[in-house]
Amino acid sequence: MNQNNVSPKPAPAQRSPRSFSAWKSLQSILVMALLIATLFTFWTPANVFANDMLDKMFRSAQPAAIQLDFPTATPAPHQRIGIVSGHYKNDSGATCPDGLTEASVNFKIATLVQNMLVKEGYDVDLLAEKDARLTEYQASVLVSIHNDSCDYINPQATGFKVAAASGTRYPERADRLTSCLTQRYAAVTGLPFHAGSITIDMKEYHAFNEIHADTTAAIIETGFLNLNRVILTDHTDRVAQGVTSGILCYLRNENATLPASPVLPTPTNSPVPQP
Repeated sequence: MNQNNVSPKPAPAQRSPRSFSAWKSLQSILVMALLIATLFTFWTPANVFANDMLDKMFRSAQPAAIQLDFPTATPAPHQRIGIVSGHYKNDSGATCPDGLTEASVNFKIATLVQNMLVKEGYDVDLLAEKDARLTEYQASVLVSIHNDSCDYINPQATGFKVAAASGTRYPERADRLTSCLTQRYAAVTGLPFHAGSITIDMKEYHAFNEIHADTTAAIIETGFLNLNRVILTDHTDRVAQGVTSGILCYLRNENATLPASPVLPTPTNSPVPQP
């Protein structure tokens, strides 16, 4: 055969580089689509949050501010109050002809004052007359509760008295406490302030020299067991509320402006004074 007449074999067809690249891209897209569809089918919200690792990953991706732990405010410490029940566990105090004692009246008032202040959120110590705890006793305030004579003296022997230590380290505090007790007690009970019968024994009351110098203290005689007996024994809650209001006035730094002139005492035996 004449080799010159043999037709040459056609060269194999060559793929275009552009068509090959397009096919590869399409394959990649299809694979990724299949993978994503599978993941969305398997990773339901329940599955995601049931997986501890995924949950941690999710939380770590949140903004940092969400993870901050802000400190909570620390409650202010309770203020301590001391209430001395006059003559309690020591002696009877004034004794009436029918056997009523000052110590029993004082204790009833002091117990009610303690309960009222505790309900207001304060820590309150009920103290005896010669309580061992009085030595260097520290509190925001201490008030000793007493009452005056059962004997009939005169028509003016009615009302209450308030006094602070004569040699207190902080006279401005003592003045404000006595002002609060005087103003609030008179307003609640309607009893007059009997300033004329405040004695040196009240100003130099033994507890004033026993407690810590930083403790503001006062003594109050809530009435006369003769002319004021009705309110002291039958309406003791009002008497206790008057003392409590005076103490709260001081602790809360409330205004307690006293009248320009003292209220003149008037006899008040059977009827209960009206505020």
